[in-house]
Amino acid sequence: MARFDVVICGLGAMGSAALEHLARRGVRALGIERYAPGHDRGSSHGRTRIIRLGYYEHSSYVPLLRRAYALWRELEVASGIELLHITGILEIGPPGGALVRGTLASSQHHQLPHEVLSASELMQRFPQFKMPADYVGVLQPDGGWLAVDPAFEAWLRLARRTGAEVRSGDTVHAIEQRGSVVHVRTDSGVVEAACVIVAAGAWTPSLLPVLARHVRVTREVMAWFDPGPSAIEYLPVFMLESRHGIHYGIPPPRGDVTGGIKVAKHHHRNQTVDPDSCDRVVSREDEGLIRAALADHAPGLNGRLLAAKTCLYTMTPDGDFLIDCLPGSPRIFVASACSGHGFKFAPVIGEILADLAMSGETQHAIARFRLDRFG
Repeated sequence: MARFDVVICGLGAMGSAALEHLARRGVRALGIERYAPGHDRGSSHGRTRIIRLGYYEHSSYVPLLRRAYALWRELEVASGIELLHITGILEIGPPGGALVRGTLASSQHHQLPHEVLSASELMQRFPQFKMPADYVGVLQPDGGWLAVDPAFEAWLRLARRTGAEVRSGDTVHAIEQRGSVVHVRTDSGVVEAACVIVAAGAWTPSLLPVLARHVRVTREVMAWFDPGPSAIEYLPVFMLESRHGIHYGIPPPRGDVTGGIKVAKHHHRNQTVDPDSCDRVVSREDEGLIRAALADHAPGLNGRLLAAKTCLYTMTPDGDFLIDCLPGSPRIFVASACSGHGFKFAPVIGEILADLAMSGETQHAIARFRLDRFG
């Protein structure tokens, strides 16, 4: 029977980052992925992801983001791959809405650079948008986007180079702590480990049934539109809160005239699904939910559909992350249910998981993400 110091179940963003951190520290680690790393059936795909510093969800995320920015840059240096692209981020909505109010609260609390634009100032600077007179925009210079596929290449190449083992196409069926050893049963047999990290995303509820009542999986849709090169030139990443919900947009890399702009509605239909049987076909109704906000507020971006894909969120009731050990099993850690806003944090969550696996504690503030908050 194979024996490792740490086994990681799931090599999405969190699991891959944790594997790289552990391997760098000289830990004998195994990462198991039921599909291929970087696959498109879960949450960690879609070409690009937003990164932002003034965090509307809660100001307590900002210290973790500062560390994440530094770790993304370290990963770029170690791998020689460009991952973090700074474009600025423009967050638009009514002054009393969750997006603008929360972004300003975080930015002011942490004294982050930002600029508040009136609707007229915003439209003069970014004519792609059409805003009601009472809307405002918060422009943060530190925002931008992350390249998804190259990030997986960087994490896993570095992890393998420093001794980690990666096993893909192998499904984990059961995880059980027996005294000081954790047994992981997969298609290919049983593996023993001193510690196990579960980063299985949408498959967490089925793999760890004790957590099923605390998380649910939702179906999301992202689309790429072609509004023409002039419409996306010098456009920052943006988020927009309106009567249609919260939408976000990520421009293509500078000079890319074929990729189009990525746009999606956060919490699309808020539709709970089974990750193994959910509908992965993007319908006209799905496209309409994304286009509605563009038609009203960003007509300059509402171009021809180039592509569309589904992805999954794994949601907690409060929308915060879940990072903790399993009740009654102190050698089994779970890091999942990132509620649709976790990718940007992957390097720092990987660091946290490596800390927990090696010593049971971390210097990072993660009390907000403990399981006991649910009672």
